[in-house]
Amino acid sequence: MSDVAAVVLAAGASVRMGRNKLLLELGGESLVRRAARRAVGAGMSPVVVVTGHERGAVEAELHGIGCRSVFNGEHAMGQHTSVGAGVAAVGAGCAGAMVVLADMPFVTVAMLRAVADRYRETGAALVLSRYGGETIAPPMLYDRSLFGELLRMDRRCGREVARRHGAAAAVVDWPAEALRDLDTPEEYERARVEVEGEVAGAAPARAAMGGTARG
Repeated sequence: MSDVAAVVLAAGASVRMGRNKLLLELGGESLVRRAARRAVGAGMSPVVVVTGHERGAVEAELHGIGCRSVFNGEHAMGQHTSVGAGVAAVGAGCAGAMVVLADMPFVTVAMLRAVADRYRETGAALVLSRYGGETIAPPMLYDRSLFGELLRMDRRCGREVARRHGAAAAVVDWPAEALRDLDTPEEYERARVEVEGEVAGAAPARAAMGGTARG
């Protein structure tokens, strides 16, 4: 069993998007499936996807990946309730839990692995992702010693836990462009065009090498 679990947050109502953004397709799969599949591919175990809004449709996207879902009936009260539900569901077999947002499609398998590796290398109780040298955002990895604080936190969510323990945290740096999340139709359209361009560009290279593997 992995020493690091993943908690993928996928419970929100996507108010600014006007429809459930987690069901939108990017690169041939929905955002929620993309996020969960990458967490599994990075070796996290268990991978717990926290659902809420349109639970049935979101959970249907997870079939066959190797993750499990937990429903947060209080998701409308704020993201902190989903973090708590996910942390409570990971069980006793992991040393830490990595919180991942399902609407950050440019977080890669390699990024998730790097955060987990930094945790193992340093033994830090908290590992933070920093984008562009200044913005702290998920994925964030919390040692089991911090689970109690996560379960008790208020609307400030994991940011308050990160503030309290930031001085002792390990940090992994990423380029600013990897931070992008998808909140509006315009942001989704830009991401869709970018990802489709990458897929189209990769196809000739795969054909030349005789391979069809997906990352």
